[in-house]
Parts: sequence; C-alpha cells; structure tokens
Amino acid sequence: MPHVDFALMTAKTVGPQWNKATPEQKQRLQDEFRTLLLRTYSGALSQVKDQTVQVKPLRDISDESNVLVRSEIRGRGTPIQLDYRLEKSADTWKIWDVNVSGLWLVTTYQGQFKPVLSSGGVDGVIKMLVDLNKAAASRS
Repeated sequence: MPHVDFALMTAKTVGPQWNKATPEQKQRLQDEFRTLLLRTYSGALSQVKDQTVQVKPLRDISDESNVLVRSEIRGRGTPIQLDYRLEKSADTWKIWDVNVSGLWLVTTYQGQFKPVLSSGGVDGVIKMLVDLNKAAASRS
C-alpha cells in the first residue's frame, strides 16, 4: 500500500468536486475510500496462490511523469489482465489507478459517486462510503 497514491486516486474519482471540498472533507473522503478499497481488494488478493505475474513491455513512455504498466496474472484458467497507471512525484512512482480485466477502478467508482455527488455533494459521498464500510465491517 505504500506504493498507492490514495490522495490522487480519490481526487480523480471524485472529479471537479474535489477542488471544492474542504481539507477536512478531502481527508475524510480519502480515509473512507482507502478503507473501502482495502476491504474490497485485500480479500480478493489474499486468495491468489500459485500464480505468476507477467509484466508486458512498455509501449509509450512519452510522458515522463505518467506511465501505464500492463501485466497478466497467469495460473489456473484464463489469464487475468492487471494494469496500473502510475504517476511520478519527486523521485517516487505511485499507483493511482488499477485495471482488472478491463475495468478501471477510478472510472468504476466515478460512476458510483457521480449521482451521489449530484444529489448530496461531497458530504453525500462521505456518508455513502461510511455506510459501505460499516456494512462491510459488520459482515466480517
């Protein structure tokens, strides 16, 4: 997780409303979104066993601060596409988006956040994330 830029991921997922949010709202959004993503994806990743990751050659590195890394998880069954969008900040590359089998995480959550942002603003998204995290915690 130290290689994931949750602030950038959250900002890109929330979109233009991010710039209108207070520092407290931004922190709360980031914290709740991080919790949701960790709960959602850590369980799935913990089930991965006896598989290898094949990193594909980079196609275009014309932008020295952003890069797309394409890979496949190979093991039993059909290979799974797993790609990462990374951004360089200072001397560190960090992931800000992940694509699993054709579904980009940021785009997927943008679609879920958009109607809530339209009706309830940033506070509505925070409430939605809190509710999702509480529901997930009660099932654990």
